[in-house]
Amino acid sequence: MRIGELARRSGVSERSLRYYEQQGLLRSERTPGGHREYGEWAVDRVIRIQSLYAAGLNSKKIGHVLPCMRDVDAGPTELTSGQLVDELIEERARIDRLIADLLRSREVLDEFIETASAAVKAS
Repeated sequence: MRIGELARRSGVSERSLRYYEQQGLLRSERTPGGHREYGEWAVDRVIRIQSLYAAGLNSKKIGHVLPCMRDVDAGPTELTSGQLVDELIEERARIDRLIADLLRSREVLDEFIETASAAVKAS
């Protein structure tokens, strides 16, 4: 499939797909005319890349993780190591800290909203 179809099927812009390729996260074959061609596997790969970005990983870390994950079900490949598992545990702990910080921020906002709402109603 060409880049436009991959973009449509994965919900990712063509620009992002080119970036993924530049970063070594995605690969394509070239037609004699120079167009990018992707296999069916690429849809799952792009979705996997997107989910890893959404989890807060950067492209370097994603490039390290992708060879250790199957595209179809995100299961481990034979390249998965204990070191990778430890790195991902650290990433999860970082995300947990971010979540805790966001929850505290929301609590502060909730308190202010409650106080401000009461003041507005009283006036």
